[in-house]
Amino acid sequence: MQPTQTQGSVRVPDNRTILLIDDDRLQYRITQALMRGFRPAYELEWASSYEEGVELLLRRSYAACLLDFQLGRRDGLELIREVTEKGCHTPIIFLTSESSETVDIQAMEAGALDYLIKGEITSSMLERALRYALRLGVTLERLRLLATHDELSGLMNRRAFDSWLSEELERCGRFSHVLGLVLVDLDHFKSINDRFGHPAGDAVIRETGRRLRATIRNVDRAARYGGEEMAVVVTEGDGQGTTLLARRLVEVMAAEPVRLPDGSEIPVTLSAGAAWYPRDARDPAGLVAAADLALYAAKRSGRNRAMTFGEVPARPE
Repeated sequence: MQPTQTQGSVRVPDNRTILLIDDDRLQYRITQALMRGFRPAYELEWASSYEEGVELLLRRSYAACLLDFQLGRRDGLELIREVTEKGCHTPIIFLTSESSETVDIQAMEAGALDYLIKGEITSSMLERALRYALRLGVTLERLRLLATHDELSGLMNRRAFDSWLSEELERCGRFSHVLGLVLVDLDHFKSINDRFGHPAGDAVIRETGRRLRATIRNVDRAARYGGEEMAVVVTEGDGQGTTLLARRLVEVMAAEPVRLPDGSEIPVTLSAGAAWYPRDARDPAGLVAAADLALYAAKRSGRNRAMTFGEVPARPE
């Protein structure tokens, strides 16, 4: 089944639908017949063109995809590269009419997990290839998460976040969109570690990550920026939405105590600083610096509150 990424875990949805992308209706009928005896059964969905295949892969969740090498004037290698660049990680098995080492290498380099030769495919061969692709797909998804996510908080790690923020700012510049950044920092976190021990500190980080994920929208991204500091990028929003989110995160953290491993509970609060592109900064470093100034203004103002860069008191000359 297709591994679907969630922050901090690999979730495998209850999905046994296979997508076939092939411009030949006969291949659809043949594949249907080959899959008829599979146990447990799969459903087969068909896309008859390159464009339809891309649209379905990016919009829906599939256990795996069977992809024809030649799709009219375009080819499956191009399709794999396009959907992968747009974040699709559906396991793909290449279908080709010819046995060629060159095709094999090209398919694997593009991102296919296996390839089968049309005319030689048997039911058992297809079932075995699908089973292999699904298991390998889950393994690769776990590796992707390890490379891009912080294991403790379940949020993106700093390296992945910096890359994503740069890409989003570039996109916002092209389309004249607003992008918000909220930095949050747990209040008096050192005293939590000193008083209750590092397992308690880990529990607080873990719960803070969970609450951030539960509060932000699906289109937003949260990261563990460093230590007890975390960051949220608000996409397709505005300054007001960024400010409201910063305040909401403060409220959510203070609303209920955090349960520690020994069963006890402690109150935990955080402070937040918000800034947004293009009003406060026009590059990643500038945007982070603006949100950071707002964060520390919130700390100096008493903690357990949110401030925007526009609310930071002017420094004397």
